[in-house]
Amino acid sequence: MTLSRKPQALRERYGEELRLRRLAADLTQEELAVQVVCSPTLISHWEAGRRLPKPDDARRIDLALKTDGFFLRWLQDLDSKYTDHFAVMAELEKQATRIQQFGLSLVPGLLQTDRYARALFQAYRPNHRQEELDREVVIRTARAQILDGPLNPEMWTMLDEAVIRRRVGGRQVMAEQLRKLADMAESGRLRLHVLPFDVGAHPLQQSLLSMLSFDEAEPVAYVEGFLTGNLMDEPSLVKASQTAYHLTLSDAMSQQESLTLVRAAAEEHEHGQP
Repeated sequence: MTLSRKPQALRERYGEELRLRRLAADLTQEELAVQVVCSPTLISHWEAGRRLPKPDDARRIDLALKTDGFFLRWLQDLDSKYTDHFAVMAELEKQATRIQQFGLSLVPGLLQTDRYARALFQAYRPNHRQEELDREVVIRTARAQILDGPLNPEMWTMLDEAVIRRRVGGRQVMAEQLRKLADMAESGRLRLHVLPFDVGAHPLQQSLLSMLSFDEAEPVAYVEGFLTGNLMDEPSLVKASQTAYHLTLSDAMSQQESLTLVRAAAEEHEHGQP
């Protein structure tokens, strides 16, 4: 078992144990959902190992199944290298068949170069230690391995023009980052669109958005802000996210126009032009 598979295997074991204990208690997913105060869809995600319950959910599971704190204690042992609000999202990315992203102010993490990611972490943590930065960069850029595997997801990325204009990490770092995006798009690994400034207001103006689709599960949506994030599986919220994404995409530049703009921006950054 490789380290990259270990968290998922543990989640699957957690989910299978939950399923077995639920069946032993003679409860359906719907009946357990009522007692845990969540949706049956969420119970399904937990039992399949796609997600982990939050601590309050695990407490209610223990109460419903009379398991004397078993699921809460086990949950606490499943520590993650990611922040609490992103840990589940990082696991779901590995299972997605399609990932659709919108970057409002920065290049999404899956597509960042090492130097671009490092510049972001330096900005977030002015009093940093070098080893801490090294660890954060490795964790972030290692996520991109899912794009190179045999089951790599279909990838759509839409960027606000602000993303390609803001000079993160200096001229060379920014030029390198933009060329990586353009190269991925030209090779067929990425569908890339830029939302130009002259569009004005748009449905995704307030947040980063990622949407994940799966072969055997309902889609989810994820939004992220300062020091927080929210993973949504409620069908109405996911549908609203999809609608906002497609409305915004309808105003974006074509892929060819976007590629031309991104490569031109890379040249401008590299040669110090405004």
